Amino acid sequence: MKIVLAQIAPHLGDVERNLRLHLDIIGEARRERADLVVFPELSLTGYTLKDLTGDVALDPGADTQIRKLAAAARGLSLVIGFIEERPEEKGLFYNSAAFLSAGRVLHIHRKVYLPTNGMFEEAKFFAPGRDFRVFPAPFGRAGLLICREFLHAGAAYALFAGGADVVIVISAAPGRGISDGEAFESSRMWELMGEALSTFSTMFVVYANRVGIEDGVSFAGGSFIYAPGGRLLARAADLDSELLVCRIDLTAVREARARWPFKRDEKPDIIIRSLERVVRAPED
Repeated sequence: MKIVLAQIAPHLGDVERNLRLHLDIIGEARRERADLVVFPELSLTGYTLKDLTGDVALDPGADTQIRKLAAAARGLSLVIGFIEERPEEKGLFYNSAAFLSAGRVLHIHRKVYLPTNGMFEEAKFFAPGRDFRVFPAPFGRAGLLICREFLHAGAAYALFAGGADVVIVISAAPGRGISDGEAFESSRMWELMGEALSTFSTMFVVYANRVGIEDGVSFAGGSFIYAPGGRLLARAADLDSELLVCRIDLTAVREARARWPFKRDEKPDIIIRSLERVVRAPED
């Protein structure tokens, strides 16, 4: 299976221009004979929208932009980031990821953990999602996470317990701190989570981050793919746009789980009971 990570700099608030960028990249991915193309968080809109949020919201069941992308997804699969507003929830906006394949939307995930501290203001503009679900993709069972969710162990655990073979993370992570090399210190945080999750969940971890500058914020890039067992397969450049092409062998999931039976021995029922006690515990 061949994956293309589209490490791009979306144009803030310009859905039509971003749609053209997506379609151009899909064309390049077809020439690479890719099976899956992954775009970053809010790839159709840009990130620091603030009061523009409602102006660029899309209904995935009706908007022409989504239809055009779904049509372009015939013969391959796409993950895109967009702002979602459905007719039955007028005025509620979600930071969402969609998995498109075979000309249709197969799955939508709404971001649950909305960072609202420091430079982040997501809870001011977005409603939170309420679930983490695994879904059948053309290549196996998959799950979607959006940026900060990847750093919450419970989110990834829900996908692991649900039987995911591949976790796809789309991100708009800024770069902070300078390491000894050329990378940001913050980039290592994402890589550590990718390495740990792929090791102890025996899943593939696919992470697509964006680049570019918005509202004085530099987005870090550094997209990557880890194989089960914590092996780094590919990493994109920091700061620069790039189409990172990587071939993965999905039989690695079976081999890793035969060698390290974390999935076989997992007990989500016990975890649920333990968490229920935490949630229901009276305050001191």
